[in-house]
Amino acid sequence: MSQQPATSEPVRIDKWLWAARFYKTRGLAAEAVTGGKVHVDGHRVKPGKKVQTGMVIEITQGWSTRIINILALAERRGSAKVAQTLYEETQESVLRREAAEQQHKLLATTPRSDGRPDKRDRRQIMKFKQR
Repeated sequence: MSQQPATSEPVRIDKWLWAARFYKTRGLAAEAVTGGKVHVDGHRVKPGKKVQTGMVIEITQGWSTRIINILALAERRGSAKVAQTLYEETQESVLRREAAEQQHKLLATTPRSDGRPDKRDRRQIMKFKQR
């Protein structure tokens, strides 16, 4: 199987995100762009926005945010190795994402209870959630 050739023409942001394997389907990529989870050069964009090499994209997925530079363009989805050559994540982004991941792991540990909460516990939970 041959590697997919990079194109020099501008490509839609949703197609590029799908080809770079940030999203499993193009529909999910378009939904993320429409939902404001993707910013190109600091601006919120629509799925039809054309991207070119050198642009900076900020992608928010779950609790992590990635800032990447576009190195190459592709309209078709290829292997994971090819997809990794399409972009480069900034060093600052990598450090922030790793720090957020560590923080998330620390916060994810929740104590186990012996059973269902009683009336007093439920009231405390309700007070906590209303804050």
